[in-house]
Amino acid sequence: MAAPKKGRNASAQSKPGRSLALILIAIVALTGGMFASGHTTPRLGIDLAGGTSITLRAVPEAGQESAINKTNMDTAVEIMERRVNGLGVQESEVQTQGDRNIIVNIPKGTNSKEAREQVGTTAKLYFRPVVATELSGPAGTASPTPSASGSASGKATDKDKATDKATDGEKASSSPSASASSTTQGRAATDALKADPSPSGSASPSPSGSAAGDDSSKLQAAYAALDCTDESARAKAGDGAKPQDSTVACGQNSQGQWQKYILGPAEVDGTDVDEAKAVFNTQTAAGWTVTMDFTDGGAKKFANITGKLAQNQSPQNQFAIVLDNEVVSDPYVSQALTGGNAEISGNFTQEEAQSLANMLSYGALPLTFKEDSVTTVTAALGGEQLQAGLIAGAIGLALVVIYLLVYYRGLSFIAVASLLVSAALTYVIMSLLGPTIGFALNLPAVCGAIVAIGITADSFIVYFERVRDEIREGRSLRPAVERAWPRARRTILVSDFVSFLAAAVLFIVTVGKVQGFAFTLGLTTLLDVVVVFLFTKPLLTLMARRKFFASGHKWSGLDPKSLGAKPPLRRTRRPAHPGPVDPKEA
Repeated sequence: MAAPKKGRNASAQSKPGRSLALILIAIVALTGGMFASGHTTPRLGIDLAGGTSITLRAVPEAGQESAINKTNMDTAVEIMERRVNGLGVQESEVQTQGDRNIIVNIPKGTNSKEAREQVGTTAKLYFRPVVATELSGPAGTASPTPSASGSASGKATDKDKATDKATDGEKASSSPSASASSTTQGRAATDALKADPSPSGSASPSPSGSAAGDDSSKLQAAYAALDCTDESARAKAGDGAKPQDSTVACGQNSQGQWQKYILGPAEVDGTDVDEAKAVFNTQTAAGWTVTMDFTDGGAKKFANITGKLAQNQSPQNQFAIVLDNEVVSDPYVSQALTGGNAEISGNFTQEEAQSLANMLSYGALPLTFKEDSVTTVTAALGGEQLQAGLIAGAIGLALVVIYLLVYYRGLSFIAVASLLVSAALTYVIMSLLGPTIGFALNLPAVCGAIVAIGITADSFIVYFERVRDEIREGRSLRPAVERAWPRARRTILVSDFVSFLAAAVLFIVTVGKVQGFAFTLGLTTLLDVVVVFLFTKPLLTLMARRKFFASGHKWSGLDPKSLGAKPPLRRTRRPAHPGPVDPKEA
């Protein structure tokens, strides 16, 4: 039984090159991916790159304390992200902090005053009738289409307005299955408004979305000049328009192309929506749908406007759901919807349905947000902080290296090489995590990386001391390296597990910048295990075969004499059996 075990150990000792080759291949592959992605430096957080940090506190309406909940706060975060993106901001962060605060971090290069105005105001959601719409671009010059009336079931114009394609809409009906199709932002599928089973009311004349006289001319001129492919033009579209005014707006069609609109006065306010939910419809093939329930007043308004729109032809039988002056959906109707509820369907994914439901719900949230604090960090100050952090890390690393050189001498070569491999992996992975998961290296994260230097060095020290203990017991280097590894491995794994557990708990229970510290600490702890197992141990196995280390040179750090090693154990031979004594000699 002893011989096979010895053979296995010999095999494990003879192939440390495989582990070294594996980790070097991983470093090369990750480095290649970093250069291929074009992100060769870690993404910096706002405290290092500079920018503005805004803290907003949710304030409920009187008697509505329960409105501060996770669902409503997540919805508010989604809306604020849309607003910040509308400013053309890249690498911004919007996240909740605690149960009632939202932190908005906007990097340098953004108008901080405009950003504060955008994220600090309550979202405005309106239902407006569509007067005219077409693809938008520098050459867009079409004028509003006149209202048409007298048709119970008009046509729904295809979203490619430039080619004037049209498809027949469904006829108005009082049956529960009557529906009409439309489009929603960024989605190739069409929506549908399903009629409530209640009988439809009598239709009134179709609404006119354009103002008379000079106002009408100005509106048409603004519509003709509007280029929704221009980000700044989109941001300004509809600015200053009151709910009772006609306006222009932008939105994306099913092919992801920008569409421009002339919209009539708001007929239904976002606060008229009592509830909106994403629901998976199992009764029909509609799949994921969005259901809307209106308040009593909202139900009357909605029935009135849908009754008017149902008499018109496309696109004037559509109404636009407008959030912050942007059209997020523009379904058409073929009959009055009088039941106080409606359903939007059309091949939604769960995420798309939930997103639209959140937008519809936001107009009814009994929440406002107050600005608690605004912190502006200049790029110069951020650079100083980063420089200070790097200097602190360099000092810490230098002290560790000096300690290793003085105490471990030749072994310090293995430790320093392991630290360099760990640093290379950390840098490359952080650079890749920026574009993939949005990881930003902030000052606490730099502190986490500095702390990790000590954790990584501690793992090397544990292994080296185990090897030196074996040498003190009188063993030669190569057996000492292998015998020390199982005990050192257990200690290293337990120590790293405790560090990783602490980092994980800290990441879960904290928010904001402290999470950067926890994330970096956890990442470097995992990398410590990888480096020790795939680099440090195999490299020491190879070095133990070199005469400088194997002979116990006084500068190797493994000199048996300086370590106070016991003399090697030697077996004593038993004397030969004397055999029978000759009686004559006796």
